[in-house]
Amino acid sequence: MKRALFPGSFDPLTLGHVDIITRGVTLFDEVIVAIGVNADKNYMFSLEERKRFIEDAFKDEPKVKVVTYKGLTVDFCHDIGAEFILRGLRNPADFEFEKAIAHTNRHLSTIETVFLLTAARTSFIASSIVRDVIRNNGDYTKLVPDSVRVKP
Repeated sequence: MKRALFPGSFDPLTLGHVDIITRGVTLFDEVIVAIGVNADKNYMFSLEERKRFIEDAFKDEPKVKVVTYKGLTVDFCHDIGAEFILRGLRNPADFEFEKAIAHTNRHLSTIETVFLLTAARTSFIASSIVRDVIRNNGDYTKLVPDSVRVKP
């Protein structure tokens, strides 16, 4: 079974993430969306909310699983038998950042990183931008799947 781990904070899940996951299931037998837990980070949405957003968005896709994890991504990949890390690239800055992480992961393990370019229609969307739109009472619903809704 070809299993890929798609790690991130998903604070919140965006249409860009959905694009990468949806395309990832055509390449892999299973895509595990892994929400990393970082105690030093202040999140807008709780871990439970972020997990529910993803589970609800992919409730009809049996090849997508959602989990949480702590520690090194490559260690978690080994623990669950994932041979690949799936990452999305929006722009050259993403590539440079992700390239350094991919090289480090290859140095630490045999895990391969697979990059997918985001679709042009979602390449401008970042969770940080969505959070800013939400904080300023803007219409964030055009940037996220229907499962992501802020309680008034």
